[in-house]
Amino acid sequence: MRLLVISVGKVREKYLNAGIKDFLTRLRPYAGIEYVEGLEQRIQPHPSPAEIASVLEKEGQRVLSYIKEGDYVVALDSRGESMTSEELAHKIGELMNQGTSRVAFVVGGSHGLAQDILKRAQTILSFSKLTFPHQLAVLMLLEQIYRSFKIIRGEPYHK
Repeated sequence: MRLLVISVGKVREKYLNAGIKDFLTRLRPYAGIEYVEGLEQRIQPHPSPAEIASVLEKEGQRVLSYIKEGDYVVALDSRGESMTSEELAHKIGELMNQGTSRVAFVVGGSHGLAQDILKRAQTILSFSKLTFPHQLAVLMLLEQIYRSFKIIRGEPYHK
């Protein structure tokens, strides 16, 4: 299975980049993984709803350009489905058993995700009702994917 992790925003904090790099390295023995970031459209402070909609549409087009027809798409959104680590592992395991060749995980920017992305997604996943910065959400996502593979293989890590 191949994984694609898309972060609309760019992660700028060194400590978060170090964590992201660490989990990308840890994941390589389990799956091919590609990480894409920095698809965010510039926007003025205090944008109007129309400006936000325009930005989301442009970001959505950029994200969709990386997603292939056969990809299984998981979008992160606070209004999505909450899962335990075990449930996420089970979902990834099911996709592997079904022969899914690539799973694309999408983390939105400061204004969320375009409706086109949410419509394209087969799963909309929420980590919490709390709002997290997208940079932290990327790190949390990679850790949970890594944890999922450890659970699937029965390897120690998950407690």
